[in-house]
Amino acid sequence: MTTQHEPRKILVAVAWPYASGSRHLGHLAGAYLPADVFARYHRAAGNDVLMVSGSDVHGTPITVRAEAEGVSPEEIVERYHAEILENWKDLGFSWDLYTTTGTETHKRVVQEFFLTLLDKGYLYKKTTEQFFDEEQQRFLPDRYVEGTCPHCGYEHARGDQCDNCGRTLDAHELIAPRSKLSGSRPVLRETEHYYWKLSAFQEPLLEWLRTREGWRPHVINFALGMVEEGLHDRAFTRDLDWGIPVPVDDLGPGKVIYVWWEAVMGYYSAPQEWAERRGTPDAWKEWWMNPAAESYYFVGKDNIPFHAVYWPALLMGHGGLDLPTDVPANQYLTFGGEKGSASRGVGRSISWYLERVEPDALRYAVASVFPETHDTDLSDAEIVRRVNEELVATWGNLVNRVVSMTHRYFGGAVPEAATDDVDEALLAEVDRTLVEAGELIEAVKLRGALQRLMVGAQAVNQYLNEREPWRTATSDMGRTGTTLAVALGAIAGLAAGLAPYLPFTSREVLEGMGLEVPPQGPRWGRPALAVGATVAEPKPLFSKLEALEREVG
Repeated sequence: MTTQHEPRKILVAVAWPYASGSRHLGHLAGAYLPADVFARYHRAAGNDVLMVSGSDVHGTPITVRAEAEGVSPEEIVERYHAEILENWKDLGFSWDLYTTTGTETHKRVVQEFFLTLLDKGYLYKKTTEQFFDEEQQRFLPDRYVEGTCPHCGYEHARGDQCDNCGRTLDAHELIAPRSKLSGSRPVLRETEHYYWKLSAFQEPLLEWLRTREGWRPHVINFALGMVEEGLHDRAFTRDLDWGIPVPVDDLGPGKVIYVWWEAVMGYYSAPQEWAERRGTPDAWKEWWMNPAAESYYFVGKDNIPFHAVYWPALLMGHGGLDLPTDVPANQYLTFGGEKGSASRGVGRSISWYLERVEPDALRYAVASVFPETHDTDLSDAEIVRRVNEELVATWGNLVNRVVSMTHRYFGGAVPEAATDDVDEALLAEVDRTLVEAGELIEAVKLRGALQRLMVGAQAVNQYLNEREPWRTATSDMGRTGTTLAVALGAIAGLAAGLAPYLPFTSREVLEGMGLEVPPQGPRWGRPALAVGATVAEPKPLFSKLEALEREVG
């Protein structure tokens, strides 16, 4: 008798993209596709998953773009949020809620968070100097200032962070700063803001980080190094009109909560919005105020400081909320050696690829090179190679040839099976494949899990080559039927395992064998096929790709 385990509560928290431009494959590989694979697996394993994210509508890249185009920030947000939503829909992402930081719920939660920190003495007022553009007669938010990074010498560092070395910065640290609005050198002027006592969390963060187990080395090492260097208090408000207003009026007009802190609070506000929409306003607490709950933050490595240091510190300051279980930040997907960048036009958009590559094929190509431990380069030629030589040749052809033979020899019905040790060995190999792939996904080794599943598909191909059902069909239909029944069962198990990666075609395969697939996807495991069940007519699962450099259609 098997023991029934309570479903685990799994919060899948996914980086909030700026609604300031098209998302590219670097974004897809860094945070979004890994999160969807992970969430789909845990649902298949019977766990209670809450997968949330949304478009960051207050980031300064939005106002920078709006000013460059001479339109309002709202117009930029509306344009790119709609495009991002369409990308997620086309890719089959299984969000429980994909929202924006522009909702009333988010505003309320962020302002309440601010007041809690203020009440606990973690926020204080301070007059400091901030860059001011004399030509434009305005204070410059950090992203409106560029210059040379004082740490690595990169000449295009922003006033909040250097994309080259990943360090967070204050704008006044930049060498040779310049205004993105006018190109002139800004001057420093006094301004009053709330500051966050980040320094108070130095020791609690060190103690917590040193107890983390299973975190990726580049994540834990970066976070520990950053905290051990010493944490300094950071500005919590900014001179801007675009953002969430400070909920106290002692700073005067034109002050908003700094988007750095406001955006990460979306992981806390989105579950509350999800619960409100369902009519169960307290349901979110099962993922946020439950010591047994688990939370996984899917981000790119440039977001490690925010999710492995700043966000845990904010949660400690607030109190009563669960800290991250893991921050499986991916490294960069590069294109010709360059990191993808929406602002610099490096890396084609997700939309561009979706016009030329089927969704599951694109998901496969990207998942097969997830940059989990090191930067990984991906070219269009490599996408074509992986789709054609791996996905089509190994998996698509396997399904097609077995289904075709089932129709040719058994009228499209699942045959009876009288298995021997070789047959059982293959089914055991598929079951072992699912166990091992599941363990890898649990450890957020998603690339390795996909490779393991494809090894399972190769084992079925090898089994067919050894059993030769096309040859035994001339002399022993019983043997042929067993071979095809076993192959169909193996394919059904692998389709269930591949479903987190290939949700569209896996459903097609399983339903084509007469199996019922729940809306959230198949259960994890090898399903039993009914003898005599009708198998759908054979058709290619995937189209072979031509070179992507040429226009298609």
